[in-house]
Formats: sequence, structure tokens, C-alpha cells
Amino acid sequence: MEGPRRNPRDIARSLGERSRRTSRSKTQETSAWRRETFRLPRPQAREKAREWFERFPKAAYMTEIEFWQVMPDDEIEFTIRRLPTAD
Repeated sequence: MEGPRRNPRDIARSLGERSRRTSRSKTQETSAWRRETFRLPRPQAREKAREWFERFPKAAYMTEIEFWQVMPDDEIEFTIRRLPTAD
């Protein structure tokens, strides 16, 4: 018996989403990194990133924008990561 036919794009999308869900949950449980994800209009996204880099300097906390993408309505979704302490 055959199920509904899916095109390659649908299959790739579902596999990618499943992979991201499992890798994020495993990574967040064992990683030393602190991550926070934001979805803001472009000007507020820039301000939030500046705020994080001022509060957690890159030299001490290894702060960086780990991922970002432009969403509809000119919103920016981004994930910032940093180390929890500056030893």
C-alpha cells in the first residue's frame, strides 16, 4: 500500500525540521553556551544585538550571532550565543 505522494521539497523540509528539533534539544542540554532567540523588527533587532555585545563583550564571553534570517514584514529572527561566565 502506498501513502500520499510527496515531492522532494516536502520530504527535505520535514527531515530538516526533525533534525533541527533533535539537535537543538540535545545541544542545549549538554552545551556550555547560553543561547537566546529573538524575532524583532529590523531597528529593534540591531539595538538588541548592540545591547548584548555591550553587556557581554565578545572578548570575555565569546558572544556572537549564531544564526539570523529575514522574516516577512522586515522582521529579523536571530540567535545570540555566549559563554555563561568570563573566567
